[in-house]
Parts: sequence; C-alpha cells; structure tokens
Amino acid sequence: MAKKQNKEHDIAAMDRKNKKMFFSIMLVFCVFIGLTFTTPALYNLFCRVTGYGGTTQKAEKAPEHAAIDRDITIRFDSNISRKLPWIFEPKEKLVTIKIGEDRQVHYMAKNIGDVQNTGMALFNVTPQKAGKYFNKVECFCFNEQTLAPGEEADMLVSFYIEPKLAQDPYMDDVETITLSYTFYPADSEELEEDVEKNYNN
Repeated sequence: MAKKQNKEHDIAAMDRKNKKMFFSIMLVFCVFIGLTFTTPALYNLFCRVTGYGGTTQKAEKAPEHAAIDRDITIRFDSNISRKLPWIFEPKEKLVTIKIGEDRQVHYMAKNIGDVQNTGMALFNVTPQKAGKYFNKVECFCFNEQTLAPGEEADMLVSFYIEPKLAQDPYMDDVETITLSYTFYPADSEELEEDVEKNYNN
C-alpha cells in the first residue's frame, strides 16, 4: 500500500515538474516574441527570416543554380508622396520569369519641381507570404536620391525568386507577386511614420 502511495506521489510530482517546465518554456517564448515586436533590430531580423509583412530577402549575388520550370509573374507598382514633386514609375509594368531566374528591371524618377529635392523609397511585397522567397540583389530602397529641377534618374532593381517557393504548399496559389515602392521626401514625418508603422513595430 505504501509503495502504491509513493508511486502515485512520484507521478504527481513528475506531472507538476513537467507542467512547471512547460509554462516556463512558454513564458520565455512569449517574452521573446514580445521583444521581437518592440525592438526594431529583432523585429527586422524576424521579418527577414520569416518574410513577415512582405519583407523581402537580401542576396549578395544572383543564384548559381539553374532556374526551374515554373513561371511566375512579377508586377511593379509605384507610389509617391504628394509632398514630393516627382514623377516615379517602373519602366516595365510586369515581367514573367522562371523561378530562380535572375532578373533586372528599372524604375525612373524625375524631379518636376522648381528646387532640388531628396527622396527615399520604401517597399513592400504582396502577397506578404511571398516575401521570404523574394530575393533582392540590388535595390534603391532606403537610399537617399537627390534630384535637381528637371533631373531624371534611372534606378535598378535586381532580384530572383528563391526556388524553394515551388516546394512550399502554401505558395501553390501564388502566380503573381507585386513589388511596390513608395517615394517620400527624405527626413519627412511622413517617411518616419511609414517606417515606424511597417518596419519597426
């Protein structure tokens, strides 16, 4: 009888220990997630790893592996702040490429105002779940661009779609990805608000 009671006591103690360990792990996990969404550096790392919020990936160079036989259409969108007197648009509205194929496209910006302005572009990718497979090798986003009155600039975007997209069942319905840029006046409250809203919280 005493042995049975001891065994039951040991089992109960083990259950309490396991529950305590489980809740401790969950607490650490929740704290980490909370820090991720309140610390810009951790949030940006989280977004780059997961593609959360349509965050694209940064690649040092184009892939050496061959493209796979699956087409995907990339649309290019452009937006501009009303406070920036520029024309800003893609030179190609869309391209259809093979997944894994390196591709270059160009955007054009022109200052149609009377004074020199400096702008900065932010971006996003839709659908957002495609962000972690969209690799940019070269991009003008987050770089200040200064244009004199009447001056025009050609801006390059070099990218490829990671072939692992084709192995992800959640991406089976994705046939088109949209890469969208928005230009703001540099150092403007509007730019800071967009960065705060979409990149740092």
